[in-house]
Formats: sequence, C-alpha cells, structure tokens
Amino acid sequence: MFLSLEGVPFVALIGDIKSSRSLMMRNEIQEQLSSILDEINIRYRKSIAAKFLITLGDEFQGLLFDGKNILEIIQDIRMKLYPVELRFGIGIGKISTRIDTEMALGADGPGYYHARNAIDILKDNEKRNKKVVADIRLEMEESNSSQVTLINTIFELEKSIEQTWTQRQREIIWDMMKNQDGQLKDRKFVGSLLPSLLFRRIWQREDIMCMRMH
Repeated sequence: MFLSLEGVPFVALIGDIKSSRSLMMRNEIQEQLSSILDEINIRYRKSIAAKFLITLGDEFQGLLFDGKNILEIIQDIRMKLYPVELRFGIGIGKISTRIDTEMALGADGPGYYHARNAIDILKDNEKRNKKVVADIRLEMEESNSSQVTLINTIFELEKSIEQTWTQRQREIIWDMMKNQDGQLKDRKFVGSLLPSLLFRRIWQREDIMCMRMH
C-alpha cells in the first residue's frame, strides 16, 4: 500500500549501531534488531506511516505520522538491544515522494534529510571527543530553532545523567518507565531521574508535539 500526502509533515527516525564492525556476534545482533523492529511495527502500528526495517546492515529507519510515540519507540529499542550502543536521528519534515507503508524505503524528502543530518551531527560530535555526547538528536526547519535547541540540550542532559547510573539504577529506572511505577524511596536517586521524566512530559505537550505543523 502506498500513501501520497503532499505537504504533510512526517517524523522520520534513523537509528545506527555504534562501532558495529567491532562488535562480537554481529550477525546475531542484527537478527535481534530485526526481531525488535518487527515488534515495534506491531505495537505502534497506528502511529507508523512506513514500517521500520534494517537498511544498511547496521542502520535502520522508519516513518511516523507524528512524534507522539517517538521516545517510547527509541527507548524500547535501546532497552531490548542493551548493552549495544545506538544513536538516533529524528527528522521532522515533508516527504516528497509516495510512501510504501510496508517499508521505510524509497521515500524521500526533508523529513529524511533532517534525520540523516541529525545522525551526521552525532557522529561528528563523537569524533570531537566531547565529554558528553547525546545519542539522540532532533533536526527540522530553522523556523523552530529555539524549540529544537531546547530539546537537544535536554537530550544531552539526559545522557550526562545516564552515564552516572550503576547497572542496578538502570534496571530500576527502566522498570519504572516500563511499568509507570513511581513508588521509589530513595529521594536522591529519584532526583537524578527527574530530568528524564520531565523531558517526556515536555515532549508530550501539545505545542511541542505539533510544532512540526508550523
């Protein structure tokens, strides 16, 4: 099935496995990733304009109607493929060609250009050996530059905090995010989680989710 919605912005997501050539059991990891993407395509089918699939061996992509579930999709992939490290580029923009709903291949347009640019910026930042390098980045038209800067700054803050987590803390926060469980007694630890939880509240605000329309 093909879609042709001229002038309507979409949300493109490109993911990439870091240092993939140096990974042991690379084939097994690719098979696991393929299985995870199949699960994503089923779970979030109402939000997906073109199904996620592996495109370039260690790279994958998909296309969404909007950004409502983008963070949940990213987190699902990260958790299920951990400890493999990933980077994600989010691009918001129009798609200038027909969209094959069964696979995110063949379509073209600013949405994908922005997502690719986001991936390239992440890779450049890693090469510069910055102390904290986010593994998620958003790019879109310059008319929303202030919102984009805010979101990317919070992505960096999230990564900075995550780097301080112990394995046990990671298990707790991921379990809490999965089960929406706020029953934690350690106030200091809860405080360290607030930026992650706050960002998801900010992202879900109607004005942020709909800024792609402007």
